[in-house]
Amino acid sequence: MSQKFIPLSVPNLKGNELEYVTHAVQTEWVSTGGPYVNDFELRVAEYAKCKGAVSCQNGTSGLHIALKVCGVTKEDEVIVPTLTFIAAVNPVKYIGAEPIFMDCDDSLTMDVDKLKDFCETECSFLDGKLINNLTKKHIKALIVVHIFGNMANMEGIIKLANKYNLKVIEDATEAIGTYYIEGKYKGKHAGTIGNIGVYSFNGNKIMTTGGGGMIVSDNVELLRKAKHLTTQAKSDELYYTHDEIGYNYRMTNLQAALGLAQLEQLEDFIKVKKDNYDFYKNEVQEIPGLRILNFNGKIRPNYWFYALYVEQEYALNRNQIIEYLASKNIQARPIWELISDQNPYEGSQTYKIDEAKKYLKKVVNIPCSSSLSREDASYVIECLKQPEVV
Repeated sequence: MSQKFIPLSVPNLKGNELEYVTHAVQTEWVSTGGPYVNDFELRVAEYAKCKGAVSCQNGTSGLHIALKVCGVTKEDEVIVPTLTFIAAVNPVKYIGAEPIFMDCDDSLTMDVDKLKDFCETECSFLDGKLINNLTKKHIKALIVVHIFGNMANMEGIIKLANKYNLKVIEDATEAIGTYYIEGKYKGKHAGTIGNIGVYSFNGNKIMTTGGGGMIVSDNVELLRKAKHLTTQAKSDELYYTHDEIGYNYRMTNLQAALGLAQLEQLEDFIKVKKDNYDFYKNEVQEIPGLRILNFNGKIRPNYWFYALYVEQEYALNRNQIIEYLASKNIQARPIWELISDQNPYEGSQTYKIDEAKKYLKKVVNIPCSSSLSREDASYVIECLKQPEVV
């Protein structure tokens, strides 16, 4: 069996990427101007079935702008998950606002029942505002993250948001291509259900522009504001008049050229990732002490990352599995350290963080690239069937 290095998640650049990027170079449109940027925005909006899209430099900048256009200020608080990549929460601090950390449920996304309890028992709803009883501050928004291409319980989240007048920002940076196949939001894509959503095209995502991100929404006014802020808030482009502090966040034409080629292949990528997910899931269920976590049954996920859950009876713990696989030339990684436990967020408010602590110790991500061969996936399984302490 192959002993070559099997990476966790790498780009798949076998379509029209070189052709489109070469054209951008040949026409000398390589910066934030050029036709590919506008075309990519239109195509993403069309794919996600929303009214518009605004490109940005990465998912983090997109979340920063999303908070800005939703009216979050330094006087406000924002409910966020503790189990996610820290870039989902840092933009709250960019604004100067304060996060309140929520636990996850078995989908690894925000626990809606605990969110409901928090709003009912720890807050007061006064004059159309959800007020934190502890700090007396206005909780203006909620950032929900669709972990690993899964989808959070958006029916429950939107119901609570409507009741308490919360803006909902969807961090769909891992979930382009994920959508509901049943329920109230049948046919709705991740990122398009709340007030505003954000995709990421980082190098390890299911489709990539190297860096890059996209802001999506059905709210045309929010999109207009986002476009204004990401292009330095020019009120007069000819005479360089700016009416507020803006940001140099627009995607480059080179990135957009890459993105268009990737978007053309996205459904094919998802098919491969589903096939490998199903293979892993069937094989792992025969290994005592291991299982692959399920995706939400109401959605068609994009199967971005596969979450291997390590039970007590397996011969190796989380860290030992990662070290063992590394010794076999297989890249794996732990889930993120909880944000509420990290130095920049020491002292931040949390609410009943229990499940996230459990999953932190038990989840390992295993190779999931859209170019992953069945041979390499089989090798991963073979190694998991014969665990060794390194």
